[in-house]
Amino acid sequence: MNNWRGKWALITGASAGIGCAFAWELAIGGTNLILVARRRDRLNDLAGELRATHKIEVEVCVADLSQRSGPQEVFDFTSHKELDIELLINNAGFGVYGEFAKAELSRQLEMIQVNISAVVHLTHLYLPQMIARHHGDILILGSTGSFQGVPYLNTYVATKAFDLHFAEALAEEVKPYGVRVCALCPGSTTSEFHEVAGQPKNILRKRESAEKVALVGLKALAAGKTYVISGFKNYLGAHVQRTLPRRVVTRVIANAFRPK
Repeated sequence: MNNWRGKWALITGASAGIGCAFAWELAIGGTNLILVARRRDRLNDLAGELRATHKIEVEVCVADLSQRSGPQEVFDFTSHKELDIELLINNAGFGVYGEFAKAELSRQLEMIQVNISAVVHLTHLYLPQMIARHHGDILILGSTGSFQGVPYLNTYVATKAFDLHFAEALAEEVKPYGVRVCALCPGSTTSEFHEVAGQPKNILRKRESAEKVALVGLKALAAGKTYVISGFKNYLGAHVQRTLPRRVVTRVIANAFRPK
C-alpha cells in the first residue's frame, strides 16, 4: 500500500462492502482518501474512524452516481479543494436479480448508469490529469460474471463484461503515459450486494471477505496487472468454462440461479 502513501485516492461506493475495505487497506498505508457514496452518515462515521486510527486526511463527498450529474459533481468537489487524484477506484455498482421481463425498467437503467456510464465518465474526467503528470492509477470493479452470461443477473453481468473490456483496453492505451489500469473481478463477496440485488441466500453461499478482495485488487494494480480474479476457485471457474460451449455454460448457470 506504500505506492500511494501521502497521496489522494478517490473511492466510489465507499460506504460499505468492498469500497469500505479499500478505504481501510489504503489508510493502513498512509493514503489520504476521498470517500464517495450517497449515505452521508455512513461516510462521516467511516471518515472519523479512519482519521482517528491512521492519522490520514479524509474528505467526504456525497453524490448519487445513478444520476447523470453525479460524476461531474464528484470532479467539481475535488477540483474545488485542489486535490490531485493519484488513485481512482471505480467501485460503486449494484445488481438486480430475477427474470428480466419482470424487472423494473428504471432499476435496470440505473444499474447501467452506475456500473457503466459513471465509470466511463469519472475515468474520462480524471485520466487527463494522470496523463499530464505521467503517473496515476485506476482500478475498476468487474466480476467473475464478466466472463460469461448469467441468467437472472443478465444486465448486471453485461455491465461487468463492459467494465472488464474497458479496463483491459484502456490499460494498454495509457501504459506509455505511465498510468496503470486494472480490473478487479471478485466472485461472491461478503457485502450488501446480494441483499440489494434481491438474490436468495441459497445461491453461492461461500463468499470471500471484502478485505481479501480489496487487497487482491490493490496488489494487482501495484504489480501492473490489467485484470485479476480474486480466489483460485473463481479463477479456475472463469477460465475452465472457456473450454466448453457457451450455451452449455449458460444452461448450467441458469439451473443454479433460477428462482425457486
